[in-house]
Amino acid sequence: MAAPAGWASLCEKFRSSLSLSTVESKKDPEHEPYRSKYGARELLEEIRQLLGSGEAAEAEGAPAGEAAALRAVRLAVVEYELGVNHTETEELSAGEEHLLKCTRLLERHRLSRDCVSLYIQAQNNLGILWSERGEIKTAQTYLESAEVLYNQYMKENGNPPLDPNEHFMAEEEKLTDQERSKRFEKAYTHTLYYLAQVYQHLEMIEKAAQYCHTTLKRQLEYSGYYPVEWALNAATLSQYYLTKQCFMESRHCLAAANVIFSQAGQVPSSEDNETEQDQQDLRQRKAEIARCWIKYCLTLLQSARKSLEDNIGELDPDRQSELKAQRKKEEDEKEKGRKKAVLFGTSDLCDSILATEEKVSCICPLDFQEAREVFLVGQNYVHEAKEFFQFDGYVTDHIEIVQDHSALFKVLAFFEDDYERRCKMHKRRIDMLEPMYVDLNPQYYLLISRQLQFELADTYYEMMDLKVAIGNRLEELDSHTIKKINSLAQLAVKYYELFLDSLRNPDKIFPEKLEDDVLRPAMVAKFHIARLYGKLITSDGKKQLENMQTSLEYYTFLVDYCEKHPEAVQAIETELELSKEMVGLLPTRMERLKAKLSPFS
Repeated sequence: MAAPAGWASLCEKFRSSLSLSTVESKKDPEHEPYRSKYGARELLEEIRQLLGSGEAAEAEGAPAGEAAALRAVRLAVVEYELGVNHTETEELSAGEEHLLKCTRLLERHRLSRDCVSLYIQAQNNLGILWSERGEIKTAQTYLESAEVLYNQYMKENGNPPLDPNEHFMAEEEKLTDQERSKRFEKAYTHTLYYLAQVYQHLEMIEKAAQYCHTTLKRQLEYSGYYPVEWALNAATLSQYYLTKQCFMESRHCLAAANVIFSQAGQVPSSEDNETEQDQQDLRQRKAEIARCWIKYCLTLLQSARKSLEDNIGELDPDRQSELKAQRKKEEDEKEKGRKKAVLFGTSDLCDSILATEEKVSCICPLDFQEAREVFLVGQNYVHEAKEFFQFDGYVTDHIEIVQDHSALFKVLAFFEDDYERRCKMHKRRIDMLEPMYVDLNPQYYLLISRQLQFELADTYYEMMDLKVAIGNRLEELDSHTIKKINSLAQLAVKYYELFLDSLRNPDKIFPEKLEDDVLRPAMVAKFHIARLYGKLITSDGKKQLENMQTSLEYYTFLVDYCEKHPEAVQAIETELELSKEMVGLLPTRMERLKAKLSPFS
């Protein structure tokens, strides 16, 4: 083994290699991005030669003495650093070779305090390496092996193990047990972080979410995180909980994201371009978290609507009373049990997160007032998100945010009893959607253009239905109400027709067979147009007959299409049933009207 002076020199070389890799490499010029990494590699190769070849250490088998064991561990540390170095310079095969040598040198003693942390970090890096190759199953094997080893060590030993770098430190430089524990836990947190990504790739979504949550909790516990990255990961996790209707967990993740994001602070202002870019990135991330909040508020309101609506889509008062009666007790018990499992952070951090949570409910609203409170929170985040994602520069993102804003108004209208006020809410939707549609070039944004056409048509359709309901309460329809009903019906028809026209081929021919993604929307558009022509009010009998004929043609289209394509029936069962009924009724009604119009024929 090297003499004391030689050993000090060796340790100095090792420290220099780490400094080159982690500090100096950040200053490397663009035309030589790996200059410092290559310098670190040369030093590591020198250290390896001085220690003796890895193969020689392996050949010794069971260590004849402490010196041989020490040399094997130190060689493993060098092989590990060389593996990481080659991986970072995009030389994956060489990186894999060095990392495997490291694990082979440690295999027999991987559960010892000297080796366990290094072995886990080598497994982690092999997992990352295979992920980069797209071999996710192989990556999973390495990472799960690291997880098992951590759990086994903590069960059988539990003492803070040596950090790999300590094998090249003088005794007086060695780390405290507290620092060792912190570094070991950080390595294991990385294991869980990479496993979360692996499970995501393998579409094991529930397991991925579980590992992501654990990772986020551990990062806070051991202060090993970047605030912006942590906040984004927490906000992303909140969206998984939304899909499971776990609103308490989703809200907690979003509240935590807000609190941790605020730690990022303001980037110091400067003329420097990079700083301006950093500020821009911060604004974008903040807007992305705001969008997750919008989805939270919207999904909570939509879930409430689903639980309260009757078979014609209106609020069921009996169901509302029933849910109000049972809600309080159930939610209190449920929250108490689940809260412990999801809480992030220390007590101070928890207090800040809980204060943020209190600004919005995680319980489905059951009346207009409760729904409005959730709506207003969602609307505030809409304004926040739109500050960054503006129409000029972020067309798709901006439109999606406005569509969510429209959806918030739509679901709030469900809770409103007053039809006139409900109509005004839908008018707000028209006012935000129509100008965007006008400014949009369908040649470049066909899908979004279709979405807006359909939503505008649906909104006008809903407003027309509301005006008809208001008119039905009057003793006699006045000319203003008739004009309004007809105007709304015609606007709905206009946008449904625009949507259907967008499905035509360049020769303006409507497809004989519709693609699955547009089948239901196209059939609903046809059905609604048929119904709209039936709602138009006119005292002109001839015009009335024309409208009935047009209505019949659209109903007939649905029936004929489903006869030719039976697989379409499942997508539009209700509409088809009503269309068949109308195809049977309308000809008789038309004959009666014709008879009225020509009494002398």
